[in-house]
Amino acid sequence: MKNIKHNNQVRIIGGQCRGRKLNFSDAEGLRPTPDMVREKLFNWLGQDLTNKRVLDLFSGSGALGFEAASRCANTVVMVEKNQKTAAQLRKSIVDLQLHQVEIVCADGLDYLKRPTIGKFDMVFLDPPFSWSRWPLLFNLLNNCLNEDAMVYIEAGSFPELPGYLQAYRQGRSGKSFFELLIYSGK
Repeated sequence: MKNIKHNNQVRIIGGQCRGRKLNFSDAEGLRPTPDMVREKLFNWLGQDLTNKRVLDLFSGSGALGFEAASRCANTVVMVEKNQKTAAQLRKSIVDLQLHQVEIVCADGLDYLKRPTIGKFDMVFLDPPFSWSRWPLLFNLLNNCLNEDAMVYIEAGSFPELPGYLQAYRQGRSGKSFFELLIYSGK
């Protein structure tokens, strides 16, 4: 069923692609991060992500990853397990000319288990509200973060955080809680 509010389209709110539209397919559990929340998040992060390596682990509409790419992130890896959704993300790369974005069609946890993914400066975690495998995710994520990396979480209820992540900023929008965290080391 189509969500009338977003009509399967979100707009990029900043950077070189500001105002451009992202189309996305219907998928179970997909709920794009609202404009107001993305604006707040990127105000917290700063508008320029030059030289940052970004991971968008549950990409969905691609709004968070494409916002980072639009703000000059050096590399953006978007992981999405739904094949139809991943195909739409690939089309958006071409439409937006954001060639520093890589789409990986895989389960997020399986991706984190890969030995050669490297480390990230910024990670977006916005899984479907029904998703509950946070302890395993946090165990795997610990090895994938650069010093002083930032981790953004958006969820229906907040998971228990590991000791290596410290709260920086938080907020709420509708049924979503969101928080930006700083990696404090192992």
